Amino acid sequence: MSAKILVVDDDPAIVNLLVRTLKRDHYTPITASNGLEALEMVEREAPDLILLDVTMPMLDGFAVCQRLKDNEATALIPVTMLTGLDDREHRQRGLEVGADDFLTKPFDHSLLRARISSQLRVKRLTDQLERTEHVIFMLALAVEAKDSYTESHLRRLSSYSEQLAVAAHIPAEQLKAIRFGGLLHDIGKISVDDAILRKPGKLTNEEYEQIKKHPEYGARIIQPMRFAADVGPIIRHHHERWDGSGYPSGMAGEAIPIGARIVAIVDAYDAMMTDRPYRKALGLPETLRRLREGQGREWDPQLLDLFLALVEEGQLMEPKEVGVLLMDT
Repeated sequence: MSAKILVVDDDPAIVNLLVRTLKRDHYTPITASNGLEALEMVEREAPDLILLDVTMPMLDGFAVCQRLKDNEATALIPVTMLTGLDDREHRQRGLEVGADDFLTKPFDHSLLRARISSQLRVKRLTDQLERTEHVIFMLALAVEAKDSYTESHLRRLSSYSEQLAVAAHIPAEQLKAIRFGGLLHDIGKISVDDAILRKPGKLTNEEYEQIKKHPEYGARIIQPMRFAADVGPIIRHHHERWDGSGYPSGMAGEAIPIGARIVAIVDAYDAMMTDRPYRKALGLPETLRRLREGQGREWDPQLLDLFLALVEEGQLMEPKEVGVLLMDT
């Protein structure tokens, strides 16, 4: 199926020129003559690339680009802005609102074709990454499904982690990585024997060593993801301890990534509050007692204070359904 390219320009001559060129190269052109119409077309048609004029009525190209890049559903659609010759001010502003490329009017046809081909190649790679990421999220849910005792554990951890991060005033741009870290923290258990994961009694030393490998396995599994650099350290280090006695690296204190410290607290809370193969749920009073007992030894004392306040004041909210959570990623 040919790539779908949205041409947005209020000059019919420019639109006709671009449409003819695109059809000649076997692309599927769709058109809009102003910014509002462009946004409607993007929502309806989901183009693979947008050729966007700067100066238009109703909503100019900068405003359109800004809205597209601010929306997670459309942020990865490449936007090539159409500018006048040597229009440095427009180019600078275009970069500020997230434009991916620029084409100068009047068009050089060979350059036009090359730039379109380049942007579509990037879009294909992005689409492949999105598909890979979806598979990884489904793998995480498959790990959870292997153990009936941990039903909905991942969506609770994702939600609780984000709530604690907000309470700790973590910058908004880091919240998504922390949410994903909660959802994917145990994905490495896909590499651990089911019999070990479901064992009702105490693990042998050899079995425990197998369990201890899951954070590193998980960090490797998510390497193809675009946000692996932000999420990987959360997964790798969510079993580190504040006093340095955790695994896999023996990190201590603030050297442990803050996302991993957050996930460690909510993971412990949720584990104690639910039935496990080796014991029944502990109940809230005992769970809170054990968390306080580990304060400053297992868990970040300041983050734990914030989390305990959320729980004790009834502010810890139950998460959304899994399907919604995945759609929100």
